Amino acid sequence: MTQHAPVILDIEGLDLNAADRRRLAHPLTGGVILFGRNWQSRDQVSALCADIKSIRADLLICVDHEGGRVQRFRTDGFTHLPPMRRLGELWMEDAMRATNAATACGYVLGAELRACGVDFSFAPVLDLDWGRSEVIGDRAFHSDPRVVALLAKGLMHGLLQAGVANCGKHFPGHGHVAADSHTEIPVDRRSLKAILSADMAPYDWLSTTLTSVMPAHVIYPKVDARPAGFSARWLTDILRGRCKFQGAIFSDDLSMAGARVIDGEVVSYGTAAVAALDAGCDLVLLCNQSLDGGDGLDGLIGEMAAIQKAGKWKGSEASEARRLHLIPTAPPVAWDDLMTSPLYLAALDLVP
Repeated sequence: MTQHAPVILDIEGLDLNAADRRRLAHPLTGGVILFGRNWQSRDQVSALCADIKSIRADLLICVDHEGGRVQRFRTDGFTHLPPMRRLGELWMEDAMRATNAATACGYVLGAELRACGVDFSFAPVLDLDWGRSEVIGDRAFHSDPRVVALLAKGLMHGLLQAGVANCGKHFPGHGHVAADSHTEIPVDRRSLKAILSADMAPYDWLSTTLTSVMPAHVIYPKVDARPAGFSARWLTDILRGRCKFQGAIFSDDLSMAGARVIDGEVVSYGTAAVAALDAGCDLVLLCNQSLDGGDGLDGLIGEMAAIQKAGKWKGSEASEARRLHLIPTAPPVAWDDLMTSPLYLAALDLVP
């Protein structure tokens, strides 16, 4: 059986230390997520990505790079992309121009990342802008799910042009709750029917376009007592079953406050990771735990290995295939070549 490598972890600094190298080489590790602290310059992050790939070529190098306030790389030539709400505003002025601008944003985003060795970005946000959630806010395209779906599809087409997969988040919708799941567990008390007809509609309409999805650390008690990322009802029955989604499912960051309370009990990272995988996730993220010695990461990997050895979690060949499918297959355009590329320059002119 192919070894399932579901863990996406972080690294401490601008280059790899011995602990980073040991964790990246572990067979349960499937990728790394970069943050602002891992960025100094294009040359530095390119060398870092090459070093990561030298340990294992199959590691998926990820970043949260959406545009607006969620953009980890902002200097040394990186384009400052607008928040996605700007594309929604443009839609209200000229819908067709807005879809073209969305594709341009996706291409610029993806091509610049790939030129530095990054494989994948957790974008786009598919949450609806209900005007309630500060953590989502201008990261959302629009309040109308039809507009969200069409602009997201445009953005994903641009990512695809750059050879980058996509990730719709936060399933089935984080925009209706005011609470921030980084610090507490939000609760959305609407009915399944209400969620299906509004927030979840883009996932239904984009099921053949999305290559991955990230569920929300939100509880929807009228559907399931567990947060969506730990809920087989949401992930297996609804996302896989009802929506026919075939791509990869990432957990959201397991270090978040909303992530490790399962059935009313605070659990360890390893227990939370296996619960997410058992519910239907293919990959689990644990972020910002490499700092201060990385005990959280070592605990997660060690506990998962013990659970696997005890036969309580077996891994999945299908999940591993979905992870590998997210790694770009075409070679990237080098930065200097990208800067003179007609496709890139034309896209740059269309970024609002």
